[in-house]
Parts: sequence; C-alpha cells; structure tokens
Amino acid sequence: MRRTSRNFRIRGAAGRHGPVLPSRRAVRAAAALAAGVLAVSLTACGGDDDGGDGGGDDKGKASGDTGTTLTLPKLDGQTLEVAAVWTGAEQRNFKQVLAEFEKRTGAEVTFVPAQDPIINFLGSKIAGGAPPDVAMLPQPGAIKQAVEKNWAKPLGPEATKELTKNYSQGWQDIGKVDGKQYGVYYKAANKSLIWYNAQVFENAGASEPKTWDELLNTAQMVYDSGVTPFSVGGADGWTLTDWFENIYLSQAGPEKYDQLAKHEIKWTDPSVKEALTTLAEVWGKKDYLAGGPDGALQTEFPASVTQTFTGGDQPKAGMVYEGDFVQVNIGETKAEVGTDAKVFPFPPVGDTPPVVSGGDAAVVLEDSEAAQALVTFLASPDAAGIQAKLGGYLSPNKNVPESAYPNEVQQKMARALIDAGDDFRFDMSDQAPQAFGGTPGKGEWKALQDFLKNPADVAGTQAKLEADAAAAYGN
Repeated sequence: MRRTSRNFRIRGAAGRHGPVLPSRRAVRAAAALAAGVLAVSLTACGGDDDGGDGGGDDKGKASGDTGTTLTLPKLDGQTLEVAAVWTGAEQRNFKQVLAEFEKRTGAEVTFVPAQDPIINFLGSKIAGGAPPDVAMLPQPGAIKQAVEKNWAKPLGPEATKELTKNYSQGWQDIGKVDGKQYGVYYKAANKSLIWYNAQVFENAGASEPKTWDELLNTAQMVYDSGVTPFSVGGADGWTLTDWFENIYLSQAGPEKYDQLAKHEIKWTDPSVKEALTTLAEVWGKKDYLAGGPDGALQTEFPASVTQTFTGGDQPKAGMVYEGDFVQVNIGETKAEVGTDAKVFPFPPVGDTPPVVSGGDAAVVLEDSEAAQALVTFLASPDAAGIQAKLGGYLSPNKNVPESAYPNEVQQKMARALIDAGDDFRFDMSDQAPQAFGGTPGKGEWKALQDFLKNPADVAGTQAKLEADAAAAYGN
C-alpha cells in the first residue's frame, strides 16, 4: 500500500486537481476532535495475535462482526483479479475479505501483487492484454489518470447505492472524476500519529508531547537516556512526504496546503522554506535518526517500525512517525499496542494540529457483473468489518460498528474518523500527478530523500521540488 491514507474535510465535488477543501475553522474543529480523542491516551491493551475479538452483540457472525447487510449475485464459474500494492499482513488480511466474497458468490478471486507506482504496473498489464478486473488505487490523482486513459469504468447502480448509504459525501467525492463515481474508498488512514516505545519513554522520564517544541525536548530526553529518538523509513519516499505534509499543514495552514496541493503556489514559496527548515530540526540532527541519514535512507517502512519495538529497553529508536497502519507492523513484534507501543497525535507546529488523511479506492478496470459485485461488497460494512477485526485497518464506512475493531485503540481511531464526517485534508502527494507525488526515485519522493541526506540545502530542495512539480502539473 502507498500509505495513505489520515482524516478530515472535503466539501463539494472533486475538481480537476482534487476535492474542494474546507475552511481553516472546519479543519481546526476536526483536528481538535482527533487530538482530543487520540490524546485520551490510546493506552488500551491490544488484541490477541490473531486479531482479537471485536466483542459486542454481533460477535461471531460470519462477516466479521457486521452480519450480512448485502445480497450478492451468484457468480459460480466467474473469475476475478484484484491488484494492489499491499504486502505482508495487509495482503493476508485483505485476502480474507476476498475469501468471504468467494464464499457468498461462488466466484474465484485472485490477488495480484502490484508494484509502485501502480499506474505504471497497470499500464504494462493493459498493454499486455491482461488487466486486472479491479485495482486498489492509493491516490485521487491515480484515479483521475485511470479515467483519462479510459481504463477506469464508472460504478454501477448497486455499487453507487451501497456507497451512498455507507459513506459521507466527502469520501464519495474524492472517488469522483468530472462528477462520475469511479472509486470506493475501502481503506482509510490517519497519518498524523507518532508511535513510541513506552519503556523507552519511561526510562527517559518523558511524557507525550503536545507541541512541536515539546517533541524536540522529548527527543533530547530520549537521546540523553541512551536511545536514538527517531526511526525513519527513508528508503520509502512516501514516508518523507507525510512528515512534510503534517508540518506544512500545521505551520502554513489549510489554505496554503490546498494551494500547494494544486500547484497554485510554487514550491519556492516562503511557506515551504519555513516547513523544510522546521523539518530539519529533526532530520538535521544525525544522532536523532536511527543509523543516521544514510541508515534511514536504507530503512524500509516496515523495518522502521519493527526496530522501534524490538531490542528490549534498548531498541534502535524510541519513536516512529506514521499512520494507524503502523499497528500491522507492530504486530510482527512481541510488543502489544496500548501497553508496549503507544501513540500520540502529531504535535502542532503552528496554531492547528495537523490532520492528514489518505486512502485506497477500489476501481473497476474490466467491467462485468462480477467486478461490479466486488466493488459493491467492498463498499459494504460486511467487507470492512472483516478486515477491521484483524487490526491495522480503518474504514471510512460509517456503518462499520466500533465493536468490529479488535481493541480500544482502534475503536477510538475509528470513532475519530467517522465523527469527523467530511472534515479532513487528504494526503497532498496523493493529490499530485503521480510523476511528482507517487513515483519512487522521482519528484517529491526523491527530492525529500535528498533533503534527508542534506537537510542544510533548503533552497536547493525547493528549486528541485518546483522544477519537478512544474513539469508534472504542466503549469
């Protein structure tokens, strides 16, 4: 998955450069909600290794704590292929959802592992005459590209009906292109979280920071205790864009965020200089990064998480930034979410706590009764409830019961997401053309990897970002 994801307002239909986003007041209200819910300190015990029990009155129903809310057609003998970039536990968990679809319909579904950028992967499959029936696209920009290339097919009436019933208008709109519904946002992410090793914080005498300055003080306390403060998965450029976006949204504000996302202001703008300078307060201290900058650039996202929660009270780092999906990777260690691994909202740099969202949308490429039935299923609480129970997953589907999530941490995150309604800012790089915001070794990913290596070069980084953005946006 191209991590997506985090969580709060869209209003109006999606435009040429993505959704029309809300006022500063709306974002501040949503951010306050998220911060309030999450700061109640997400300290409940995690679920069992097998995903735990969702609990509640719906316990034990075949569809994963949601019951059967949807009638699907009989599709015996029909086959489908679903492509996504998910690996590891995310892929295994999603396959359980596909297995339930097979059980209900008689269709046979094959998961096709894709590579980033998925648009390029799909292009090669389509050129070879073997496109998957459905693809999970992690960016609004990728949906738009798929439509422009005449790959994507609009959702049918049943899928649209299920989507309308279960999703807020904002989550519907980011799956639209030119007013037509193409995407079902099956998976959401809260990308404004910092996870920490509870034992490291205890040993350092540190508490959860509430501001950026407090985060820097906490980092120093962790460093003084003998543990490197931060683990950064710099080998995956998308993690670096997420760092930047949280700082930029909080410091520059939502209006500037929207303008930069559409390239209505240049990356040479003073607001970008300010955000990069702030980011360098962490990245510019080599001893604050596990392995130093060179080590961070060789660390892939999963390892950035696991090395924070292994090694007893001397892990390679005390904190790791990323979204709610970090729980999947924590699950590969012996650490328990809520006791050994805890989380706090990304501390505000400016007036507003950042609330950045992302997501993965199911899009039909080969139109058929079976493909439309699958996206209809993925728009239902039946499907989302299965993966919710397995952990490391949030659904923007408002009719998934909280009891479907395996522990109190996940339940609070889900509640914050749903209670926010349409109030969120979508991941900026996911709104950009994929050549700029979503391609390994190019554009924003590469520029920020270079900046991680040399955080003193703010002006050079801005110039490179602007040159690449201008080429990708065509303006």
